[in-house]
Order: sequence, then structure tokens, then C-alpha cells
Amino acid sequence: MNTAPASSAAAGEPRWLTDDEQRVWRAYVDATTLLEDHLDRQLQRDAGMPHVYYGLLVKLAEAPRRRLRMTELAKDAKITRSRLSHAVARLEKNGWVRREDCPSDKRGQFAVLTDEGVDVLRRHAPGHVDAVRQAVFDRLTPEQQKSLGEIMGIVAEGLQPSEAGADLPWLR
Repeated sequence: MNTAPASSAAAGEPRWLTDDEQRVWRAYVDATTLLEDHLDRQLQRDAGMPHVYYGLLVKLAEAPRRRLRMTELAKDAKITRSRLSHAVARLEKNGWVRREDCPSDKRGQFAVLTDEGVDVLRRHAPGHVDAVRQAVFDRLTPEQQKSLGEIMGIVAEGLQPSEAGADLPWLR
């Protein structure tokens, strides 16, 4: 709903989006919703897992010794600790991840990518990369790709406050 331009909003009134801002916002919401659905369906079909699980496996594969503390993995994946715990339980059941206790912190645990998990990534990464390339990069010029990366970096940075007590998913 756009009842007033952003510049003429009275004190205490919402700064309504302009018509141009509304178009940009809706295009962004549509694109991100459709992209996440596209990638999720591709991975469900080809690998039997949702996109978020694939992302967890990738983060573990990129970590030293293929292991991360659960709290760090939740932060890297931008998900709640509860959602991570559920996802890791499912990945453990498939034999793709195992948990290890942290020797220096009795409450801490590591998620560790198993050899079977590495094999799953090797088999399914080419199809996933192809889906990402077709959905995003093949549609954009190199300049648009650079701009998209810069814009998304600015948005992500602004949504990750560093002060203590910030309401971020991995802290919930």
C-alpha cells in the first residue's frame, strides 16, 4: 500500500515505499522465493535432501578437518540452533554427518562430515551448480553479477548487527 511518498511522510507515519521501490521489493521477493523453491526441488529430486541440508554439507566440506562446532555451523548457515539440531539429526540418520563432543567444552559439540557425506556432495554438486548457473548467472551480464553481489553483501551486512543481544537466528 502506497499512500504517501517516502519524502512527505509525516512524523510518526510509515515511510511508504514509492511505486519504484515497491516494484523492486516485489521483484526481489518473487525472485528469491522462486529461486529457493527451484533449488530445493532440484536437490530433493536429485539428492533426496532440501537445499538447507545441502548447504550444511557444503559448509562442513569447506571447514578444516570437515568439522565445525554446532554453534558456528548455525551461524554460518544463518539458521536457529533448533533447526540445525533437527537437520543434523536427519543428516546423521543418512550417515552423512556425525556429532562429536568437544573436548574443551563439555556442552559443545562438533558436526563432522563423513566420507559418505563427501561422496554425496561429489555426486550431486554438478547438478546443483548447473541449477544455480541456469537460474542466476546465465541470465546476468558480468556487470549485473558484480552489482548483485555488492547489493546482497550490503543488505546482509546491515542485517547482522554485531552488538551483544542482537536478535539473530543462530542465537535463538
